[in-house]
Amino acid sequence: MLDIFLFDPENPLIFTRLFFWLFYVVVLLVYSIIYKERAVRNAFLFAASLFFYWKTSGLFFLILVFSTASDFYLGNLIHYSHRKGWKKFGVIMSVFINLFMLSYFKYTYFFVDTVNALFNLDIEVVNHLALWSNRLTDTHFDVSMILLPVGISFYTFQTISYTVDVYRRKVDPVKHILDFGFYVSFFPQLVAGPIVRASEFIPQLYKRYSLSYQEFGFALFLILKGLFKKMVIGDYLALNFIDRVFSNPTGFSGFENLMALFGYSLQVYVDFSGYTDIAIGVALLLGFRIPKNFNSPYKATSVGNFWKRWHISLSSWLRDYLYIPLGGNRKGRIMTDVNLMITMLLGGLWHGASWQFLVWGGLNGVGLVVYKLWKRISPYEKSKHRAVRFWKIFNTFLFITFTRIWFRSESMEKANQFIYQVTREFNGSIIPQVLWSYRLVFLVMALGYFTHWVPERWKLALLDWFIRIPIWAKVLITALVIFAIYQSWSAELQPFIYFQF
Repeated sequence: MLDIFLFDPENPLIFTRLFFWLFYVVVLLVYSIIYKERAVRNAFLFAASLFFYWKTSGLFFLILVFSTASDFYLGNLIHYSHRKGWKKFGVIMSVFINLFMLSYFKYTYFFVDTVNALFNLDIEVVNHLALWSNRLTDTHFDVSMILLPVGISFYTFQTISYTVDVYRRKVDPVKHILDFGFYVSFFPQLVAGPIVRASEFIPQLYKRYSLSYQEFGFALFLILKGLFKKMVIGDYLALNFIDRVFSNPTGFSGFENLMALFGYSLQVYVDFSGYTDIAIGVALLLGFRIPKNFNSPYKATSVGNFWKRWHISLSSWLRDYLYIPLGGNRKGRIMTDVNLMITMLLGGLWHGASWQFLVWGGLNGVGLVVYKLWKRISPYEKSKHRAVRFWKIFNTFLFITFTRIWFRSESMEKANQFIYQVTREFNGSIIPQVLWSYRLVFLVMALGYFTHWVPERWKLALLDWFIRIPIWAKVLITALVIFAIYQSWSAELQPFIYFQF
């Protein structure tokens, strides 16, 4: 019985595990009793979120607690100080502490490896936190390894936005540390976003619970859609085709590599947007509104338009807290392009501590700069003709998919192998054999892209129908969909891709 309270690194608490839904049912049952008492409600959800993070990341929940406490008190310092110097000190300390923690856990190996390569050194990484713990409390942590806490990239950006917005007077500080802890650690979006701004979420802490019949249907629809996208499409493609190819590009023809790339472009979308759908639905049933994070990104007509549709919470965060403070487009064309490149390079590095992510971010930066130049001279920029729109969407999708080579590859060597196979070992003669051998994979891939590219009015009509049907029909459809989803359940559950970030 006590095992349910212990952290099991082999079975972290994620949305696709049955234990999560049992946990969520318990949360809903308790919540249904206390939801009218605001302070008790927020404290309970904070405790439930800490338990969720403990079951996801173990002792790393202490890092979350530290980040919560430091930014709560620094936010108060910024708001209540009468001297501007103390306000600046508070926001600088918040940014420094958060970025230091993020850099230590996420980028230490990258920095050390880069320094060793540049200066022919042999510096070894030491986990000083583990070393201090072993000395002070007689623990036995491995001091040679630094593990990455799940979700640290998300909640550090979230707490930075809080202190910066308090400094900018866009939001008042949270009144109680338990309320702030709830904002930082809210479990639906804790480990993979969306990154929720303080100005969007904090006012909800003090509102009464409300959930309309339409919102209930919308939340349930999102949860089912998210599970379907992740488990039926994303996991199936990954296990049966994509992971095999990317782990050994030279073992497959160029055509198979190319198809795996298009498959991955779909997988990363259905995986991450599926998580977001579930997170928004789970939060909405608790009475909290989380912002939309995806808007049919592969319908984008340009790279700039893509980044307004993909991972909206991150791209808007980078715009407001990095690109605009750097100067944005206020200092001429050259500096605008420089600021775009810096933003996208750091955005790439946010995703992972490797040269592949820097290349990926740099390519997206180049895409943004080139598009800015092209739209000034393009005779088709303002055209609304269907053929022009199709051509724009097609080219944007091809470019974004091309950049995924570095986003997915485990190393620069694997990325180079991938490119070599596609350009030198395409082996077109085996295309019919490959299509037949992987016919179910390509059917699932076709289903995924079809559901993404169908007209938006079709999707809205399906959503509206689901919302309007009676409760008994919703229950029946939910049971049937869940049964169908778990028929495709692999014995090897795939973690959400963005957990690694």
